[in-house]
Amino acid sequence: MTERAEYPSRRRLPDAPFLAAATGRTPSRRPVWFMRQAGRSLPEYREIRADVGMLESCFDPELVCEITLQPVRRHGVDAAILFSDIVVPLKAAGIDLDIVAGRGPVVAEPVRTIADVAELPRLVPDQVGAVSRAVQLLTAELGDTPLIGFAGAPFTLASYLVEGGPSRNHERTKALMHSDAKTWHALLGTLADTTITFLQTQLHAGVDAVQLFDSWAGALSLAEYREFVLPHSERVFAEVENAGVPRIHFGVGTGELLGAMGEAGADVVGVDWRIPLDVAQRRVGPGKGLQGNLDPAVLFAGEGAVEREARRIAAEADVAVAAGATGHIFNLGHGVLPDTDPTVLTDLVALVHSL
Repeated sequence: MTERAEYPSRRRLPDAPFLAAATGRTPSRRPVWFMRQAGRSLPEYREIRADVGMLESCFDPELVCEITLQPVRRHGVDAAILFSDIVVPLKAAGIDLDIVAGRGPVVAEPVRTIADVAELPRLVPDQVGAVSRAVQLLTAELGDTPLIGFAGAPFTLASYLVEGGPSRNHERTKALMHSDAKTWHALLGTLADTTITFLQTQLHAGVDAVQLFDSWAGALSLAEYREFVLPHSERVFAEVENAGVPRIHFGVGTGELLGAMGEAGADVVGVDWRIPLDVAQRRVGPGKGLQGNLDPAVLFAGEGAVEREARRIAAEADVAVAAGATGHIFNLGHGVLPDTDPTVLTDLVALVHSL
């Protein structure tokens, strides 16, 4: 990865274990961070968000900064991840949606025709200026801790827009995909543009890595993924390659898609808890780092179970690295669950650092 002059605000963090593992170098310790670490399980997060809506909080730079910093202070993780939501760029662009407590993102007018796609507003960087400001505040506060920016992948964003909200079976999404490929690819092309703009805005502001969440890609067959999703995710990764930062790709239930997801262009492939990391390495192939993959539910099982599973994962990761993976970043196989005891996470960080 070669950094270019158009990203002048990048910090230099040569000794950061997270960045070392993500770029094929030997880290000083096994790095660890947790998806959804910024918020949810932390009492200080619940306190500061008590009277502030989710989307409102995502557009408040000072609040984003504080929430992003909370798990770094408490747990000593090796990377911060920007507090945001994958629908933030859609909301910023002018799409009528809201995050409903207990349900998730709900879209007022679903997108299901080529005319609907043509009417979708396009994101411009100024619309997420608050996110840029939050990144700038964070890079000034984080010291030697890297900051991960992120965005939702085109397929996952499309699933929300087509379904009108979260869906168990993604039936309208798959119906559009198979019945009207022209509209489908036009939609994903538009959403890829939005994702690229959102990631590039974060990169210009100074994030040290990016993660692309394709949260619902596991609902697809490998053939569907390759035909209807992969080209658009490839374009996203290609458009941010010249930033010279690690690019991570993650989805839930994507064990059968790991090889194709690796082909999309990420430097590190996130793995959920269903697939051992050494098996994941064989599917992804050599030359990529791996991230994961403790089942977040295990954090409720007691200290002995957490330690046993963490040691197992570290051992499988070491096998994966010996077989050709370029590094391992310890993480959960999905996000921190809201009722997780924060002390368990703090103790897990210390354990991982000792492995």
